Amino acid sequence: MLLGELNQESAAAAIQKGVTALLPIGATEVHGNHLPLGTDSYLAQGVAEKVAQKLGAEQVLVLPCVPYGQVWSLRAAPGTVDIPDAVLVPYLTHIALSMYRAGVRRFAFINAHVGNCPAVKAAMRQVYAQCPDMKVFSFTYPGAEEAIARVCTSRRPHKAYFHACEIETSYMLYLCPERVDMSKAICQYPEFPPDFDVTPWPWTDLMDVAVLGDATVATTEKGQAIIDAVVDNIVRLMG
Repeated sequence: MLLGELNQESAAAAIQKGVTALLPIGATEVHGNHLPLGTDSYLAQGVAEKVAQKLGAEQVLVLPCVPYGQVWSLRAAPGTVDIPDAVLVPYLTHIALSMYRAGVRRFAFINAHVGNCPAVKAAMRQVYAQCPDMKVFSFTYPGAEEAIARVCTSRRPHKAYFHACEIETSYMLYLCPERVDMSKAICQYPEFPPDFDVTPWPWTDLMDVAVLGDATVATTEKGQAIIDAVVDNIVRLMG
């Protein structure tokens, strides 16, 4: 069930059944020219809906996606919206607390933007501190690394980062193919400075087009293999 499409009566009835609430969290940031700025939000929504299908539509309430996140690394790029953690943490916390007041006792953050991870973890801890009887989860593509190692063919541009590359483009080809323009996909491996991992480096200083890796080798099949593994992991971890 999608919370935003319910009316007052049906929302109350759904929550009274003991539903699990899922909050998709994305971002609005540049993803090269072959993917839209809303890529992370489309992916978060897509993963949340697939989790809901696996758990049973009547047992899950999918909240409207949070379309903004912490995007410090690309905040200088036109179109990117950067929300600092100091704003994002209480915002996410209060969404969960609103669900708690309504009667929800199982809640999961479904995050598709790595930059949001610190804020999501902090929000989850605040919710736990205030509502210890609420089971709270946070997921950012759990189990994806194993599937990526199995199906992806291009080398990673950095040990910790990837963006708008084979991986994310494959996700989009599986979940939102109509929003991908593969004719504009590129392969790009920026040169990282020696101190990149130990000092703050805006990604806009390293590249004009926001692509880290090879988007040209992305396929629907790769995206399906990884996302399906992620969904299975989320369902398993939620018990």
